[in-house]
Amino acid sequence: MFTIMAPIGAVKLRAWLFLLFLYLTLHADVLQFAAATIQGYMGDRDMVCPSVCRCDEDFIYCNDRGLSSIPSLPPSASVLYLQNNHINNPGLPTSLEHHLTVRVVYLYDNELDEFPVHLPPSLRELHLQDNNIRTVPRSALARMPLLEKLHLDDNSISTVSIEDQAFADNPRLRLLFLSRNHLSSIPSGLPATLEELRLDDNRISTIPTHAFRGLSSLRCLVLDGNLLANQRIADDTFSRLANLTELSLVRNSLQTPPLNLPSAHLQRLSLQDNALTHMPRGSLDGMHRLQRLDLSGNNLTTLPRGLFRDLESLGQLLVRGNPWHCGCNLRWLYDWLHARGNTITVRGLTCNGPERVRDMALIELSSQMEECEVVRTSGSRDRVGGAEEADSSTTLSPPQGSLFTLRSKRPGLGLPDSGLDYTLGSSGVGKSLALNVKPLSHNSIRVTWSVAQPTSSFRLSWLRLGTSNAMGSITETLVRGDRREYLLTSLQPHSSYIICMMPLTASSGSKGTISGDADSEEALVCAKAETSDLIPLEGNQKENEDSHQMSALPLAGIIGGATAIVSLALIFGIFCWYGHRTGHLSSRDHYTRSSSRKSKNYDDYIESGTKKDNTILEIRGPGFQMTPMAACQPLQPKPLREDYIIHTIFPSNGTGSYKGANHVSNAGYGTNRGYREGGIPDIDYCYT
Repeated sequence: MFTIMAPIGAVKLRAWLFLLFLYLTLHADVLQFAAATIQGYMGDRDMVCPSVCRCDEDFIYCNDRGLSSIPSLPPSASVLYLQNNHINNPGLPTSLEHHLTVRVVYLYDNELDEFPVHLPPSLRELHLQDNNIRTVPRSALARMPLLEKLHLDDNSISTVSIEDQAFADNPRLRLLFLSRNHLSSIPSGLPATLEELRLDDNRISTIPTHAFRGLSSLRCLVLDGNLLANQRIADDTFSRLANLTELSLVRNSLQTPPLNLPSAHLQRLSLQDNALTHMPRGSLDGMHRLQRLDLSGNNLTTLPRGLFRDLESLGQLLVRGNPWHCGCNLRWLYDWLHARGNTITVRGLTCNGPERVRDMALIELSSQMEECEVVRTSGSRDRVGGAEEADSSTTLSPPQGSLFTLRSKRPGLGLPDSGLDYTLGSSGVGKSLALNVKPLSHNSIRVTWSVAQPTSSFRLSWLRLGTSNAMGSITETLVRGDRREYLLTSLQPHSSYIICMMPLTASSGSKGTISGDADSEEALVCAKAETSDLIPLEGNQKENEDSHQMSALPLAGIIGGATAIVSLALIFGIFCWYGHRTGHLSSRDHYTRSSSRKSKNYDDYIESGTKKDNTILEIRGPGFQMTPMAACQPLQPKPLREDYIIHTIFPSNGTGSYKGANHVSNAGYGTNRGYREGGIPDIDYCYT
C-alpha cells in the first residue's frame, strides 16, 4: 500500500510545481507591462512641447512668435526653428548647451549683438544671418567642434573683429557665409576643410598671394560686389585653388580676367558687370570642364581667335550688354558657334556695329561672313573654313589703332634712302619676319605680317617717296605683339611709300627707340606700295558739285515762294482779326446804347470772366444775370418796358456777393426766404 501512495504524491507535487511556475510567469508579465507603462508615461512627460511652439517629433517650430528668449525644450529636440523673433544674447539659456541631440539651429533675423556662447556642442549647422553680430571669437566657436555650416550673412563683422585663428578648432567646417558685412580683406586662418566660401558685397579691395593658402578643398568662391581691380590681385592668387569648380567675380572693377585662373576643374566662371575691355588670348586655356561662362555687362567689342579652343564642354555662353563689333574679326567665333550647333546656348551676342548689321545676332550674319578672307603666313588668300585655322591668320579689315603713334623728325632710323631706286616689292622677307603690303584705296594701305616666334611689340614706319629724307618726316607707330595686320590711312593719292617693320624685344622696345646695332638692321624688313590715283574721284566730285548747284536753284525758288505765301497769310490773318475785333466793339456799343437783350458772344464771356451755359448765365464775380419771364409779351423791336427776373448768385459759403448801392438790410429777408440764408431774397422784380 505504501508503494501505491508514493506515485500519487509525486503527481500532486508536480501539479503544484506547475501551478507555481504558471503564477510566477503571469506575475512577471504584469510587472513588465506596468514598468513599460510607467516608462512611457515618464517619456511623454519629458516630451511636452512648449506652449508657444509647435512640435513635430524632434522638430521644434518656435519661429515668428515674437519671443525674446528661448523656452524650455524637450530633450529629444534635434532641429530648432527660432528665426524671426526678438531673441537677444541674454535670452539664450545656459541649459541649451546640455541638449546634446540638437544638430541644426536657426537663429537668423533676431537681435543678437554678440556671437552666442551657450550652444550645444553637438551642433552641425548654425544660421545667424540678419543680426548685429560684430565679433567672431575663437572661444565661442571652440564649443562647437562638430560644426560644418556657419551662416553669418548680413551682420556687422569686420576683418579685425574676427579673432586670429578663430576657426582653428572647427576641423569639420565646410561652408562659411560672410556676405554683406564690413570685410576689407580675406579672413585669415580659414580651415583647410572649407569647400564653399562666400564673401560677396563687402569692401575687399586687395587679395595677396597668401590669401587662399591651404584651401585645397575649396570648390566654390564668391567675391561679387567688392572693390577688386587687376592691379590689386596677386598673379598667383587663384592658382592655389586647384579643385575650384565655381568662381564668381561679378560687380567688380576688373579690366581683364585675373591671371592664372584655376583651369583643371573649373565649371562656372562669372565675370559679368565689370569693366572688361578685352580678353587676352590664353586666359581660358585648359578649362576643358567649363560649362558656363558669363561675360555680360562689360565693354567687350571683340574676342581673340582661339580663345575658346579648350572649351569643348561649354554649354552656356552669356555675353549680353557688350558693344560687339561684328566684322571679320569675329568670323572665327561665327564658325565656332556653327560647329557647336545645338550643344551650346548663347545669350546676348547681338551686334552693335557696323551700322548695317546693328541689332543683328552674329549667328545670322551668313552673307556678311562669307565676304571675309584670311591671309595665311605664306601670303596666299583663302576662305575661312572653320575654327581650326592657324593663329597667324587674320581678317581682311583690321581695326586701326595701336599703343601710340608719333612723328619723328630724325630720319635715318633704318629706312632705305628715298633718293635711290630700290627694287622693293609688295612683300619682304627677313630673318624672323615676313611683310606684305597692299593698297586698298587712294589713301589707305593694308599691312600684314607673320613672325617666326612671338614678340612683345612691333615698330612700324612708313615714308612717302619723292621727298628728301632729311627734309621730310617718318611716321612711326608701335603695334602690339598679338596683332598681325595694320591699316594705314590718310595717305597721299598717287604716291609711293616705303613701309618697314621690325620686331621689338623687351630690351629694344622699352624706351620706344630703335637701336642701330647689327641685329636690328637684320630684323628690319621693308616693302613698297603705291596708292591709286584720285582723278576719277575728282571728276565725280566736280559732277556732284555741278549737280548740287543745279539743284540749289529750284530749292531757292521753293523757299522764296513758301516765304511769300506765309507772309501773305500772316497779313490776311492780321486783317481778319482786326475786322473781327472792330465788329465786336461796335456790337458792344450798340448793345449799350439800345439796351437790347441780345446775348453776348463767346469772346465777350471770356473777357468778362463768365461761363456760358444753356440754361442760365452764371457770373463768377460780383454781378447778376437776367432772363426773360415766361409771362412776358412777345418782344417788340424797341420795347419801352420789360420784366426781368434777377437770379442772385451766392458763393459757396452761402453769403450774397451782390448788394445794391442803396441797399438797406431787412431782418425779414433772413427768415422765410427758401434755402438762402444770406439776407437776399430768391426772386425780386426790377423794372426798366
